[in-house]
Amino acid sequence: MERIQSCQDCSAHGKHTFCGMEDSALQKFDAIGTTVQFSTGAVIFREGDSCGSVHVLCSGRVKLSATSREGRTLILKIARAGEVLGLSAALANQPYEVTAESVEPVRLKTIRRQALLDFLDRNPDASMRAARTVAQEYKSAFAEVRRLALPATASGRVAGLLLEWTRDKSPAGTPKGRCMVTLTHEEIASMTATTRETVTRVLGQLKRDQFIQIRGAALTVLQPQELERMAV
Repeated sequence: MERIQSCQDCSAHGKHTFCGMEDSALQKFDAIGTTVQFSTGAVIFREGDSCGSVHVLCSGRVKLSATSREGRTLILKIARAGEVLGLSAALANQPYEVTAESVEPVRLKTIRRQALLDFLDRNPDASMRAARTVAQEYKSAFAEVRRLALPATASGRVAGLLLEWTRDKSPAGTPKGRCMVTLTHEEIASMTATTRETVTRVLGQLKRDQFIQIRGAALTVLQPQELERMAV
């Protein structure tokens, strides 16, 4: 774990939830947090742990997962730059609802819970940004439930996930319909409530039908209308 630059020096300055604040508020926000780096596979916090800090994801991606009493793990989403991890738990004074683990090297702004609450009390703009973030989390959770519950088949759930990745989660500058898939088939299965073997079979069939193209980690949706039909 390595300390690095301030918010003012960040390449994402002005682009995300809290870093879009006015300079005076951003300086105060910067002062209450610590910018850190984690390597791939690092656990940032665990489900059920006391929420002592909130983490603004500055760069990289983080896997958010939950585990059942039987030990089954469900990957809920892959968080990307600009998302705030642990905010709802901090505001509700509840334990973390999920486990957060880096899937690649990440950079975070980590802020102690009480320091963040004090900052929000003194900064109306920041409070509104926090409220919008929690509302977006609710909207995202609702979309995840729809993606898992509505498609009648595993193929439909996989198709829905691929559409989500290529429409909403592609990095800036990526050609339309393309995304980078760094998750294993087992992890994709965890996100679609199916099995690794089924994911492998479905992706293979989508390739044979020329609905998608896979080259290394790059996946391109060639016929989005067909995936939409499957995902209904």
